[in-house]
Amino acid sequence: MLTALVTGGTSGIGAAFAAALARDGYDLVLVARNEQRLAETAERLRAEHGVAVETISADLADRAAVETVVERLESADRPIDLFVNNAGFGVHKSLLSKDTSVHELAIDVMIRAVLVLGGAAGRTMKARGAGTIINVASVAGYITMGSYSAVKAWVASYSEGLAVELRGTGVQVTGLNPGWVRTEFHERASIGTSSIPSILWVDMDQLISTALRDARRGRVISTPSAKFKTLLFFCRHLPRGAIRAISGRISSARRSESSAVEHSSEQTRG
Repeated sequence: MLTALVTGGTSGIGAAFAAALARDGYDLVLVARNEQRLAETAERLRAEHGVAVETISADLADRAAVETVVERLESADRPIDLFVNNAGFGVHKSLLSKDTSVHELAIDVMIRAVLVLGGAAGRTMKARGAGTIINVASVAGYITMGSYSAVKAWVASYSEGLAVELRGTGVQVTGLNPGWVRTEFHERASIGTSSIPSILWVDMDQLISTALRDARRGRVISTPSAKFKTLLFFCRHLPRGAIRAISGRISSARRSESSAVEHSSEQTRG
């Protein structure tokens, strides 16, 4: 029986990966912070798919908690065949803010933890001569919208670098570039979404099936649809000044929408 470990496995893209892998017959190790949500998700997946589901409650901003996940990834007795390096959150904070705590948290969770866990999975899988690592990056990494874009640009580049180091070892590394997917992600980050054209939204099932198919086919970069492949082509080839101008317009529209939502919420609370 194959086993997959998914970080951020109780919500959004991580939960969708967990469900898809359970349908494919994988046993699961789910990593997330909320113990109650972990227990509920695990019970549902066991009941629906008849797979074994192990849970690890871990805040990946905590280095000791990250080491707990490292130990599980490095287990020789209970090997992990597929690792989805997914945990993350949206960042909606100005780069000019004096309080940099949110940016630092993003670096801890979406760079440092990704690096440490990816390395642990890569070393262990290389020793076995087989395994798959899927790192969740973002199309945001190809534009210039604050620290979230910078973090996801790092994840994309890291995925390619890790793939280079593991070439010929039997270990597949794929960097996934989700587009806009309807999950609780945007709500948690207080990011407005009504300004995003409906054509740019990606179906979650399509996203997950594309990622898993591309990983099986040995593709290092996975982009979920033709429209986003086209978008990323232009992001790579347009002058950087044009990318910055487009990013500025998107950021401005989001700030205006988010401010309106917050104002409406304040009015409702009275």
